[in-house]
Amino acid sequence: MPNQYGFTAPTPPEGTTAALVLADGTVFWGHGLGAATTKVGEVCFNTSLTGYQEIMTDPSYAGQIITFTFPHIGNVGANDADIETVTPPARGLVLRASVTEPSNYRATRHLDDWLKSHDLPGISGVDTRKLTRRIRDAGAPNGALRHAPDGKLNIEELHALAVEWPGLEGMDLAKDVSCRQTYKWDESLWAFAEGDIPEGYGRQTAPRKKVVAVDFGAKRNILRCLANAGCEVTVVPATATAEDILRHQPDGVFLANGPGDPAATGDYAVPVLKELIDKDMPVFGICLGHQMLALALGGKTGKMERGHRGANHPVKDLETGKVEITSQNHGFVVDGDSLPDTVEVTHISLFDGSVEGLKLKGKPVFSVQYHPEASPGPHDSHYLFDRFVDLMGRK
Repeated sequence: MPNQYGFTAPTPPEGTTAALVLADGTVFWGHGLGAATTKVGEVCFNTSLTGYQEIMTDPSYAGQIITFTFPHIGNVGANDADIETVTPPARGLVLRASVTEPSNYRATRHLDDWLKSHDLPGISGVDTRKLTRRIRDAGAPNGALRHAPDGKLNIEELHALAVEWPGLEGMDLAKDVSCRQTYKWDESLWAFAEGDIPEGYGRQTAPRKKVVAVDFGAKRNILRCLANAGCEVTVVPATATAEDILRHQPDGVFLANGPGDPAATGDYAVPVLKELIDKDMPVFGICLGHQMLALALGGKTGKMERGHRGANHPVKDLETGKVEITSQNHGFVVDGDSLPDTVEVTHISLFDGSVEGLKLKGKPVFSVQYHPEASPGPHDSHYLFDRFVDLMGRK
């Protein structure tokens, strides 16, 4: 029987235990994994070859169901070290092949077990090339994902859920993933075993600069990179006021990544950033932090049709002419034509020419759209943390 939107479900193939239903009525059948539940969100794709656990725990993926274009997901299992936040904000995952048994000395559990522990459903056996082309050509759709081990799938209901989900545009999700209280961070980057020193994350015990990181959805490895660069890091909630930030007497302020529509988050974040910039505070922003900074400087942001999500995105530094291979995850972008003359575009995407970096002329303020902490991804952009420390040294 058709649902209230006139949609009638096709007959599922035999043995089906999961389905992904898009708002336009497209149905992808498959085999379920992870939690037996239903999740609704924006369906996007990520082209990274490694780091699926880091991707699933990246707060920037709040509200999204992630399609992995790389077919071998789950082959290194899961552990408690390769996470970017304790509670994964993604809503589910879509895979081509079934998850294999883990084969890695650092694995402590199967990916399927890890997904179940976080109430995350998944679907495998999907033609991810077809789904990726659909997203590439028509934009990221809303979708509903259901894993039903008994095979009972109400496709009409899933379609209605996808149609009725409001989408990410206009959503302020930074508040949902941000910390609730201020805290200190001193954990630094991972180091492999050498001599008598075991492998694991280090500690910053002799910081040279004090940094306040505004948590719009900060990944742990970003904070580790700041600590590794010699910073004493204090993390504050996304809603922190300028007074909250300045009472820590920072040498600089870092604006973290995060999910949702930057214009919605900007309602409370932009006035704070304007006050910090007026006080000549060194500021470094990435991802959502980059977009927040652009809004504070008079620019505008907009929704991208398909977004940038992967670990192989080429970005050109217009000052040096060098090309960096970067890790990216964003569905909104800064409108370069909206930026005032006081702002200089420093980096552009070689995929589509979009703005990937900017700086404020005459002030120690800069940002990039991509993820220089690279977790997962290449380390081409780690130098940006040292650049931030150098700017603080000139204060």
